[in-house]
This record gives sequence, structure tokens and C-alpha cells, in this order.
Amino acid sequence: MAMISDLPEPLQNRLRSELKPGESLVWTAQPNPARYMKSGFKNWLFFIPWTAFSVFWIAGASGFQMPQFNSGASLFPLFGLPFLFIGLGGLGSPLWMRYKARTIIYAVTDQRALTIEGKKSIKVKSYLASDIVNMERTEHPDGSGDLILRSEPYRDSDGDRQTKHYGFFAVDDVRRVETLVGKLVQSGQS
Repeated sequence: MAMISDLPEPLQNRLRSELKPGESLVWTAQPNPARYMKSGFKNWLFFIPWTAFSVFWIAGASGFQMPQFNSGASLFPLFGLPFLFIGLGGLGSPLWMRYKARTIIYAVTDQRALTIEGKKSIKVKSYLASDIVNMERTEHPDGSGDLILRSEPYRDSDGDRQTKHYGFFAVDDVRRVETLVGKLVQSGQS
């Protein structure tokens, strides 16, 4: 069973500060960074052609030669730089996700499930037994996976219906975590 001492010391202190008096910790962990960063690869595939097109546009706008920057027209290729930077940032998204995984704490106590994330500004989400209605587990062959505690529908900028999932992502032994959360839900119903 993962305990608070398994976390790096700054994260131990952060978790301790969030526990209520009399609340005891049942389980705690962090996302597996390698598994967590895989979610960034969905966007990564989009940014490959984006970045390639940005480079091609900049090269084409400069006449496929180094601009001299001696006239206003030679500055035209620079308008492609923001798109190139967006593309490079998107290509780096798996690395950002890996870094982010190191700042996330998942915990189950005798009173609630919670996620704590962030380095400078901290975001804490608590899930009481009554908040966990339709729990959903996705498990990989190695036993790791995601445990969705709550789903929330919303409309994106195009007006399409989307669903935002909240819970524990890229955790090891997800089935055991589901059992612990299930016990929490049962204790909240009695």
C-alpha cells in the first residue's frame, strides 16, 4: 500500500496540509510519468503537420532563401514565427505532461478522494462519497490505468457536446484503487 512517505518531501507536506483533523490516509500515489505523458501524444500528432506547414510557409514566404531584411517585404516571413512556436510547443506537449505528472498527488482517505496538482498555485479537487456516482475504470495489460470518479458534460467552442473526466489518471494497480474508492463510496452510503 502506497503511503505518504513514498512521495517526495514537498508533496508530503502539501498533502498533510490538505488533510482535515481526524482524517486518515488510506492510499496515495502519483501518476506514472511515462504513462501520463502518453495522453499528450494525441495532440502531438496534430502538431506534426502544423509545424511542418509553418516551416514550409516561412520558407516559401522568404522565397526559399535567407531573407536580407533590408526592406519591409523581407519581414513578411516573420509572420509565420508565432505559428512555428505554437507548433513547437505542441510537439513538446508529451514532455510537459511528463513534467506535470511529478506535481500531481492522488489520495484516498477515510472521508474522501482527492487530487492535488500544481507547483506554485495549487488546485485541489475533493470527491465525497456522494460525488462519485458512475465510477469508470480503464485498465492496461500491466495493471495500470485510469479511474474516472466524475464526468461532466460541456459544450466546446464549436457547440459540440464534450465530456470532461475527473479522477486518477495513469495510476499503477488501478483495480486496487477502484476497490478502495468503492469502499469509500459504500461507507458514505451507510
